[in-house]
Amino acid sequence: MLRPETIGCYIALAQYKIMLIRSLLLPALCAPWLITPAAHADIYVHGNANATGEIRLSNFPADTGYQLLIGESLPDVAVSPTVTAQSVSANNLPFDDAVRAAAIETSLEPALLHAVIAAESHHDTHARSPRGAQGLMQLMPATARRFQVSNPYDPAQNIRAGARYLRELRDLYKGDMSLALAAYNAGPEAVYRYGGHVPPFDETRRYVPKVMQLYRKLAVRKM
Repeated sequence: MLRPETIGCYIALAQYKIMLIRSLLLPALCAPWLITPAAHADIYVHGNANATGEIRLSNFPADTGYQLLIGESLPDVAVSPTVTAQSVSANNLPFDDAVRAAAIETSLEPALLHAVIAAESHHDTHARSPRGAQGLMQLMPATARRFQVSNPYDPAQNIRAGARYLRELRDLYKGDMSLALAAYNAGPEAVYRYGGHVPPFDETRRYVPKVMQLYRKLAVRKM
């Protein structure tokens, strides 16, 4: 029998995947010739991992080992070591107009977005990580596509998409900003894999407190 805390992790990951699928399919489903009556998608989880240790999720349970998980209606970056609260002051913040526009749209604080940008790229619009993350908020190509970013090095597009993704993660983890930031850095699957906790990766363990420290410093300055 699955433990309640384990089921909670499954639910969070499954909800994220449902949200991801919706965002990818919505443009096509909005076409007039594709409109259909509302459908329902139940998500089931198998009570035991398979031989490789992978968790099995399905919307069509193949045997009695599956349990109903959800009844539903139908990004590995390096932290700049030079970023400090002193180097990012409220009086010296580039791209502030784009940040404030994205903050209004997503109901996130400008200070939080500036802190993420500082930690991700040190406000370098042309930043690119060895793994392919791009721009100010270090969007992975798949994330950029999902949020319809045509140019990930365009500050306004990059900040808007990064803010929308961060808000999505904040909602997924019910306002727990440490988990949202950990997922932004290492991916929601990593948070799920470690039982709904910040993954024990050195980079992520440095990233989360660095962003939170910058965020608090900037917020105190009443941006």
